[in-house]
Amino acid sequence: MSLLHHVVRQDPFAELSRFRGEFYSCLTRRADALFELADAVLCADGPVRSLVELSLVGEHRRGHGGLYDALSAGRVDVARLRRALAGVSLPRAADGRLVLAADLTCWLRPSAHTSPQRILCHTYGRGKDQHIPVPGWPYSVICALETGRSSWTAPLDALRLAPGDDAATVTARQMRELIERLIGAGQWKNGDPEILIVVDAGYDVPRLAFLLKDLPVQVLGRMRSDRVLRRAAPPRERGVRGRPPRHGGEFVFGDPATWNTPDTQTVTETRLYGTAAARSWDRLHPRLTHRSAWTAELGALPAIEGTVIRLQVEHLPSGATPKPVWLWWSGTDATTADVDRLWQAFLRRFDIEHTFRLFKQTLGWTCPKIRSPEAADRWTWLIVVVFTQLRLARPLAADLRRPWEKPSPPDRLTPARVRRDFRHLRPKAACPAEVPKSSRPGPGRPLGSKNTRPTPRHDVHTVSKPGSAKQRTKKSTTPRPRRTG
Repeated sequence: MSLLHHVVRQDPFAELSRFRGEFYSCLTRRADALFELADAVLCADGPVRSLVELSLVGEHRRGHGGLYDALSAGRVDVARLRRALAGVSLPRAADGRLVLAADLTCWLRPSAHTSPQRILCHTYGRGKDQHIPVPGWPYSVICALETGRSSWTAPLDALRLAPGDDAATVTARQMRELIERLIGAGQWKNGDPEILIVVDAGYDVPRLAFLLKDLPVQVLGRMRSDRVLRRAAPPRERGVRGRPPRHGGEFVFGDPATWNTPDTQTVTETRLYGTAAARSWDRLHPRLTHRSAWTAELGALPAIEGTVIRLQVEHLPSGATPKPVWLWWSGTDATTADVDRLWQAFLRRFDIEHTFRLFKQTLGWTCPKIRSPEAADRWTWLIVVVFTQLRLARPLAADLRRPWEKPSPPDRLTPARVRRDFRHLRPKAACPAEVPKSSRPGPGRPLGSKNTRPTPRHDVHTVSKPGSAKQRTKKSTTPRPRRTG
């Protein structure tokens, strides 16, 4: 499936200026400094390495003291900013539906002992299948997928996970609020195709579909290759006593003898992966138990039925041995066209990784050594706004390539190349920030005085599963007094 961009902008400069004005209205304290800080990120030469270097950019007319004060003491009306992002033109699929991708990305802070609310984040090590827990702030980001093979997405929401939050529950609440905003902004109306939500294997896909079952959405996600699902319960035979079965036979991903005949089969020739063979089985569900995320559920647990898709490609661009990909879709009775559309939409989910890389390596999202998580949230929203302005400036930017770079068509410019030309586009767009008043820096701490209020240190939060022995047994951290005789 090719995700086509059906948006036709009548006046790109007007849309860019309108969004910049709305963004300025969302800044309720230190508005001028925060607005110019975002412009400094947009107009800086090269990747952002530190905040103090942004104060040297010509578009930032204030000192580095005002820059840090804006992040620590500024205020952003996040609710209004979220509504503004939902009202911007969004890309759509070939059939007119919105395709949203959700994923977690971490702002690692391993040595920030004075920063509260840090959580152990799982990161990939240098070895094969090696995971290393590193303290940091995890963020749940939702983006609308762009056209085809592209490094563009449309970030719509970012939410930091607090200690003790369940990723599936938080993402479901975040997705619910986003869809309500999209409906309120007219992005979805009655009669439109249902919104497709695509996630990776880190999410409990059936539970996410269960939490969003009352919304016009479909959930598609990858499952681990060691999962075991159940078929629908067989009809009850006459004359058989006892409680009727709630589950049918097992469907073991790793045992082909349990698969039986697939409901659909498709074969597609691709440029990067060779022959892609997809098979699907209808009405499969996981067998739930009153553990983990379902502990609080009372009574009989639901049977969340969906369609399982097995994708096998011929080869990978990296040369590695391809492994089968198992997908679960919340819909049923899938046709061959649905199967092809779904697995190709899942491949487009990896475009969000390009957005995360641009956030961190080019826009400098994780470069500042910010202490408080509230300031980190403000900086995160500034980065989301910066990327949105780059997306709105796509039809306006010129290809300012370096001599050794290949030319790109105007509709294939990457976000980094659009950023190179934003300094020339900025004077033609709205700039509501006022000129700073002349002032002198404060005296600071008197020479020779000591800091009598040291910053408190915070421990890293470790997540324990509900019902585990570590959660049932609460040990006191106060040391016991020694016996002296």
